[in-house]
Amino acid sequence: MAVSNGRSRGGRRPTLEEVAVRAGVGRGTVSRVINGSPRVSDATRAAVEAAVAELGYVPNTAARALAANRTDAIALVVPEPETRFFAEPYFSDMLKGVGAELSDTEMQLLLIFAGSDKERRRLAQYLAAHRVDGVLLVSVHADDPLPDLLAQLEIPAVISGPRSARESLASVDSDNYGGGRSAVEHLLARGCREIAHITGRLDVYGAQRRVDGYREALRDAGHEADEQLIEPGDFTEEGGRRAMTALLGRRPGLDAVFAGSDVMAAGARQVLREQGRRIPDDVALVGYDDSAIARHMDPPMTSVRQPIEEMGRRMIDLLLSEIADSRPSVSRGLERRHVVLATKLVERASS
Repeated sequence: MAVSNGRSRGGRRPTLEEVAVRAGVGRGTVSRVINGSPRVSDATRAAVEAAVAELGYVPNTAARALAANRTDAIALVVPEPETRFFAEPYFSDMLKGVGAELSDTEMQLLLIFAGSDKERRRLAQYLAAHRVDGVLLVSVHADDPLPDLLAQLEIPAVISGPRSARESLASVDSDNYGGGRSAVEHLLARGCREIAHITGRLDVYGAQRRVDGYREALRDAGHEADEQLIEPGDFTEEGGRRAMTALLGRRPGLDAVFAGSDVMAAGARQVLREQGRRIPDDVALVGYDDSAIARHMDPPMTSVRQPIEEMGRRMIDLLLSEIADSRPSVSRGLERRHVVLATKLVERASS
C-alpha cells in the first residue's frame, strides 16, 4: 500500500471538507475529532480517523501557529435591548442550546447586547481588535450593519435566521414559511374563516416568511388574504395588545388569530378577554415558538414549535467549523451553509 505524503492529486493538500465527505460526516464533526472533543461517538471517531489516514490530511501548520494566538472566546451578540432578551423565552432557549454545545470545548461564551447606536459603536471597536474567535448573531434585522462589519473584519460568524434569501453569512433558521402555513391550515380545518395574523417585525426575514405561509395557506384553500386581517406587531406583549385592539376595531367578527410569537399571543389574549371573547369558542388562538407561555396559558395554547435549543447547537457546530477552517475567507464564502430546521404545530385547547 502506498503511503500518502499529505498531498492529493496535483500536489494539493487534502481539505477538511474532503475528509468530511470521505467519512460521511460534517465539517464540525471532523474538527471535533481532530481537536480531541469527547462529543463524538467511537464509530464516528474511527471513520474520521480512517479518512484522515487515507487522504493523508495534515492540518495547516501556519493555521496551527495562528491558533496559539486565539482568544478561545465566542461572542453571542444580541442587537436588541436587554429588556427584550430577558422577557422572551426564545433568547433563553437559544442560549441554553449554545451553552450545551460549548460545554465540552475550551471556548468561553461572551454575551453582548448591541441594541443602541452607542452599544454598536463600542462593539465594532471590540470586534476590530479581534478579541473573539467567532460571533453568533441572534435576532438580526434587515438593516443591521453588524453582519457586514463581521465580513469586512473576516471574523467567522453564524447568524440565527438570514436577513434575506441572499444571506452571505452562514445561518441556522427554522422553517418559518412552513410554520405559518401549518398554523393557518389547522385553523381552516377547525372551520375558522376570518383568520387574523399579528406579524412580527417585518424587517425580520423570519417574520416575513411566516406571513408568506399565512397567505399561501389561505390562497390554497380558496381564500385570498384580507389585508384588514393582517396587523404588524413587534414580538412584544404590548405589541400583541395593540395589534389585537386594532384588528377587533376593524373586523369585530374575526374568529381566529395566528400570532407570530407566543409573547404577542399572550397580549392578544388579554384584549380578547377584556372584550368578552371566549377562547376558543368565539376566537381560536394560535401562537408561535411553543414556549412555556403557551403551555401555561389558560386555556393552554396551540403553538408552532421551533427547535430553538437545537438551532443554538447547530449554530455552534457551524461556527466551530468556520473557526477550524484555515482557508482564506474568500474561498470559505463560496461554501457558506444555510441550515433550516423543521417546525411542528402543537395542538392544545386554545384552538
